[in-house]
Amino acid sequence: MIQKNELLIRHMNGNDFGAMVRWLSDPKVLEFYEEQPSSLDTVRKKYTPRIEGKHYVIPCIVEYRNEPIGYIQFYEIQETELLNYGYTANQNIYGIDQFIGETHLWGKGIGTSMILMMIQYLSNNKDASTVVLEVKKNNNRAFSSYMKCGFRKVKSLENDLFLMEWKKTID
Repeated sequence: MIQKNELLIRHMNGNDFGAMVRWLSDPKVLEFYEEQPSSLDTVRKKYTPRIEGKHYVIPCIVEYRNEPIGYIQFYEIQETELLNYGYTANQNIYGIDQFIGETHLWGKGIGTSMILMMIQYLSNNKDASTVVLEVKKNNNRAFSSYMKCGFRKVKSLENDLFLMEWKKTID
């Protein structure tokens, strides 16, 4: 789907469920990713409809040096959520959620690179004018990465989260 140097973002498939269970059972990952510890059954139930295109969220796996290391998903923000975030309807706004599941790779710039790759993909292929994400207020490493990618804090949300946005600039 998207490749740059040693990073590849590809569509998730059923062979990725084991890695997702491992990552979504790691307390370090779950400290910042809004998810409960997962079992194979839980992961299968949640992600199979997404893999099959029966859900609006598009799940992707991030590979580094040909090994799965994380997850990123993208989706067009639904109308109710647009209004909750303070946007008007009929805007081409996408949301992303992501994590690096291999915690020994945190702090190496991989997260920043994968987010920049996804922003470029959404801007070029989905004509996204804005990309938003939610981040836990205590996740300083993520804030730093998101700011490097051009995101800015927009507003405070419930559950100790901030809404951040990236806007396409017109050249």
